[in-house]
Amino acid sequence: MSAPDQLASSVFSLFLRMHRLMNRRMADQGASLARTKLLLFLDRRGPARAADIAEFFDNAPRTVTEAIDGLERDGLVVRAPDAHDRRVKRVSITESGRRVIGETEPLRQGLIDGVFGVLDAGEQAALSGMMTRMLAALDEQERSDRPQ
Repeated sequence: MSAPDQLASSVFSLFLRMHRLMNRRMADQGASLARTKLLLFLDRRGPARAADIAEFFDNAPRTVTEAIDGLERDGLVVRAPDAHDRRVKRVSITESGRRVIGETEPLRQGLIDGVFGVLDAGEQAALSGMMTRMLAALDEQERSDRPQ
């Protein structure tokens, strides 16, 4: 296996294992990582169309609609008409949704701190720079795949 292959495998493994552990920890607390990620998206970016959410998470629109239905049923989000297009509904997080984030965020942050905290500040900065360059290379790969 080439060095880049090994690095790609390690990055993928790190992500997958962190994701699984976070899912388990949230489930132990009666929460869901998928629901929390959607709530964090709305909290950080503001009201969004279901189509925008589906595109961001690379999910089927039906999957996102079902997730929003559940969150709305639980009072964690609300749908409201778009100010510029009555056909469109915007999804917003509620105060109850923000409380859920407040309960789950320490779990997420604890895992991140536990994994990335083994690196000193210099190593974190170096890794951040490397990730930025690799993401830029991925952006270029994606651009070259798009029809002109």
